Amino acid sequence: MAAMADKHDALESVPVAIEAVAMRIDELVNVFGPAARPLLESVGEGLRRAMASRDRGDRAQALREIGGAMDRLAQLADSLDPAEAMMMRAVAQSFRTALGRGDEARAKHDAAAMLQRSGAVERKKS
Repeated sequence: MAAMADKHDALESVPVAIEAVAMRIDELVNVFGPAARPLLESVGEGLRRAMASRDRGDRAQALREIGGAMDRLAQLADSLDPAEAMMMRAVAQSFRTALGRGDEARAKHDAAAMLQRSGAVERKKS
């Protein structure tokens, strides 16, 4: 039972990142261009469904929605940079695996990496 609670806790730890992307879809349109709006809106809808599923306690559906949103971001990246898209797909799979096994630290790391790669988080200039 503790393992199940740990897995739920891992999913609960990701909502800030999910909400940040869902709230910043318009900013991502500025990064990717107006042609990307429909796909980005689909990402936002999927993330909102993930949050609703999480809030209902439907962890499996929340994970499917998050994974689908990550896949759509990778699809968008594919049109711009296929190598980057391949990396984003690997991060999305790592995220799913981490959440599935209750590895909160890895899930947070992967979510942050995906947000950074998608442009949803400002990159610090060196």
